[in-house]
Amino acid sequence: MIELKDILYKVNLNAVKGATGISVKNLHFDSRKVEKGDVFVAVRGQVADGHDYINTAINNGALAIVCETLPKDLETGITYVEVEDSSKALAIMASNFYGNPSENLKLVGVTGTNGKTTVASLLYQLFKKAGFKVGLLSTVKVLIDNKELKATHTTPDSITINSHLKQMNDAGVEFCFMEVSSHGIHQNRTLGLHFAGGIFTNITHDHLDYHKTFAEYRNVKKSFFDGLPPSAFALTNSDDKNGSFMLQNTKAKTFTYGLKSYADYRAQILENQLSGLLLKVNDSEVWTRLIGNFNAYNILAVYGTAELLGLGKEEILRLISDLETVSGRFQYVISDDKITAIVDYAHTPDALKNVLETVNSIRTKNETLITVVGCGGDRDKTKRPKMGHIASALSSKVIFTSDNPRTEDPEAILRDIEAGVEPQHFKKTLTITDRRQAIKTACQMANPEDIILIAGKGHETYQEINGERFDFDDFKIVQEFLKQMQK
Repeated sequence: MIELKDILYKVNLNAVKGATGISVKNLHFDSRKVEKGDVFVAVRGQVADGHDYINTAINNGALAIVCETLPKDLETGITYVEVEDSSKALAIMASNFYGNPSENLKLVGVTGTNGKTTVASLLYQLFKKAGFKVGLLSTVKVLIDNKELKATHTTPDSITINSHLKQMNDAGVEFCFMEVSSHGIHQNRTLGLHFAGGIFTNITHDHLDYHKTFAEYRNVKKSFFDGLPPSAFALTNSDDKNGSFMLQNTKAKTFTYGLKSYADYRAQILENQLSGLLLKVNDSEVWTRLIGNFNAYNILAVYGTAELLGLGKEEILRLISDLETVSGRFQYVISDDKITAIVDYAHTPDALKNVLETVNSIRTKNETLITVVGCGGDRDKTKRPKMGHIASALSSKVIFTSDNPRTEDPEAILRDIEAGVEPQHFKKTLTITDRRQAIKTACQMANPEDIILIAGKGHETYQEINGERFDFDDFKIVQEFLKQMQK
């Protein structure tokens, strides 16, 4: 058992009412999870304010309350700690509670609009193949060496992060690769973690429902690099116009990668096929099963990171050639009658454009490219017409459909997407609200050699409608329909 005063180490305290030399069983910011002997941290969230649930936490057995505003009436026998910012306090307390586990391994954070999951997952794969015990904290899954846990957020809450890192310590994990989202940075979920390195992939239009302006979104990403220690490395995409901006105030050692500009880690695409990429990385050639320009950047980020973490160049190149595609990221299947179906997570205008341009650069143009795409509900509405414009301009045919409508009217989302279609592309678009039916229709429309791209959900195995999650896996569904068409 750990004492409250030890958990509060490095937390900025305004006032303390009561004893801090008391033993603590657990730490929570959800009053419903509080049990006897626990500490409750009242955090102000987007939807609820933890301060409204202080009495609930006490009734459930909390022996200490950490909050930004002390209640008017203080309960006898309860320790109250007033702090400037509860979310910051929670992050530091979580690290202390679990013994600062990020200091006992090499933790690398990956941030950017697109590519986070791919880069983090490929690094996990590469270091695992190199013989290390490795951890992964990603949108797709959480891996503690070989043990898999379900991922709930791109960047989990700070208690969950530190709990996972402590389990990694116990399992002897040496390296952990972690997706770092803008939401996670903004909500201080990564505060108190000791990073050995940070990677910036790119930044494009996304999450403006949360951040309001692109400048704010960009600055939040930058703050992750601002917080890296001098012992860490910061690796940025020099081809992204905001790549150098990310490193302006970092104390970390800085490195760059790129295809177009001068960089520490450079690549040239020698061959780009549906079977993979042939790259010249600095002075060496390497073949990878990953496809497309965007994956050339991901491979470079992986190469640079692996070298910065101490692996030899020859070993890295050998391991890169053995890497497998990440679930829901340009994951494809070719049917018996030669129809290619690709499933990709592309859910931003830039990601969709990258995937479509990649497909168009590989195909001979004799095939029809049928794109099935939608946009999520309760999210940034401004990107919807852009997605419609890109899909209709870069595809032979497009079926607009539901993604995860959540609490929004799917028809209204589809109207927003359709608004971006230019008149000359009207004839190639079709709208089918039901996603399963949309995928089935795409398979029925396709002829041998044609390509179907199903974009937006990627690795997700559910569809969220009015607060309910239904089983839905794009890759399984398209495989099922392609088999049916062959009968």
